Amino acid sequence: MADYKFPETLEAMIDDTLSPILNRLLSTRGITEATEVSDFLNPNYETQLHAPELLHDIEKACERIELAMKNNERIAIFSDYDCDGIPGAVVLHDFFTTISYENFQNYIPHRHFEGFGLSTKAIDQLKDDGVALVITIDCGTTNVEEIKYAKENEIDVIVTDHHEPGEVLPEAVAVVNPKLGDYPFSELCGAATVFKLVQALLNRNDYGVGKGQEKWWLDMVGVATIADMVPLKGENRVLAHFGLQVLRKSRRPGLQQLLRKARIDQRYLTEEDIGFTIGPRINAASRMDNPEDAFFMLSEKDEGKAGERVLHLEKLNQERKTQVALMTKDLHKRLKALEEIPPVLVMGSPEWRPSLVGLAAGKLAEEYARPAFIWGTDGNGVYKGSCRSGGGASVVKLMNSVSEVFLEHGGHHVAGGFSVKDEHIFSFGENLVSAMVSLGEEALVKEDIVIDAEINLEDINQFLIQELDKLAPFGAGNHKPLFVIKNVIPDSVELFGKTKEHTKLIFKTENGKLEAISFFQKPEHFKQMPVVEVPCTLIAHVEKSYFMGRHQIRVMIVDVISV
Repeated sequence: MADYKFPETLEAMIDDTLSPILNRLLSTRGITEATEVSDFLNPNYETQLHAPELLHDIEKACERIELAMKNNERIAIFSDYDCDGIPGAVVLHDFFTTISYENFQNYIPHRHFEGFGLSTKAIDQLKDDGVALVITIDCGTTNVEEIKYAKENEIDVIVTDHHEPGEVLPEAVAVVNPKLGDYPFSELCGAATVFKLVQALLNRNDYGVGKGQEKWWLDMVGVATIADMVPLKGENRVLAHFGLQVLRKSRRPGLQQLLRKARIDQRYLTEEDIGFTIGPRINAASRMDNPEDAFFMLSEKDEGKAGERVLHLEKLNQERKTQVALMTKDLHKRLKALEEIPPVLVMGSPEWRPSLVGLAAGKLAEEYARPAFIWGTDGNGVYKGSCRSGGGASVVKLMNSVSEVFLEHGGHHVAGGFSVKDEHIFSFGENLVSAMVSLGEEALVKEDIVIDAEINLEDINQFLIQELDKLAPFGAGNHKPLFVIKNVIPDSVELFGKTKEHTKLIFKTENGKLEAISFFQKPEHFKQMPVVEVPCTLIAHVEKSYFMGRHQIRVMIVDVISV
């Protein structure tokens, strides 16, 4: 399990015009040079984005799209079904709609029946639709055989993607990918990559689009950049920063109604609202039904139709929660029937959707502090699953050590995915348990949790919030600041929520009462159980909340430890 790494003394100020806490937080992020500090604290859309023309094959892509529009060829926008592909599809849809090019369609593969990326089935459908050019979003780089099949069927393909290229690139008209060629920043998400393509097209011909109008599409780029968890550095920080600004003003009726239904004030929308509200509802469409439901919710201009989409997505999201809860209940029941809990949890059911099992695997791995591999069956009868590490062993090391049982497997140390050969579905759990035992210490991946700074309760005020805002948005590559608050005494310890599943500590400070909250953790779940009038130490984030119109500064507890 990870340990906490407490902050060391800061030897020197990076910039003496900045506050000590801001210097500290910049230092823990490795941002120490004057130009780096200036760029990080002052994102600039005009000067900090690279020219789209630097992207690999971008000129070829633009020329082929221009030719298609000149000849009125039918264009298909083929996107992935997740929080990157769908917003990216909306960007390109909005571009064609804005310039009044009507001979195009959107195609989003069904997660359960078609899976990720291009397929020959999809290409056959597109050929029947009279499509001459396919533009992929967030997929296609590794679809070598499928793009060859498209070419044989006289369909040209332009790939826009950000996934790692293989040794062989597909025979596409163009492969626009920041990980290819000499593009200065390789970590763009799929939606950002297609946005750069749109920028390049507008640089060649404005099509009557007003200067800067493309910035309104940054709301979708912001959603994808944050939800797809690409590093929020360089260009991504700029796109996320301005994406959030546009989101707070977005005129999309579906987005506005979704936020109202979730009781989120659009004016104060944050990256966490994307992660916990917008993202899950976009993903719910493909996990539970048709991914196009999310696409139309975001792209629909009619208030009434957009509202219907929002209601449908809300229903799907509730169904997702219910199914995951039932799945988790079943898993708990099975575990209780065991005489001994194995070091690796491997369970599943042919009735379960692979799109949902990762959520259950995460809950189990966290609760039992060990790797959990949970599987289901997709629409083609293939056994597929997801795994989570539970904070100890690397799921990648475990899968690599028994790779012969898998059709496919991959991921990173804490999370991954896999598909299992039919003959191994009821025995591969034993293989993973054996691997865990034989690997021993080699299976473990210990990563210390770095605490950014030590603060006092009296430091938690509007000034601290203003300083934290200068570093936002937070996410991958720019973690939310983590503080240690030592030797504090709770005035009260309360449980709240419908089933009393959340914990709230109340502290008296010079600035008045301060709430410290932890969702889905009870007092006994922390390293030290918080007790009224007993000193303890908090590991926590500090944030502002606008829930239900109530503006509040609060502490979000990560852990409570002994003084």
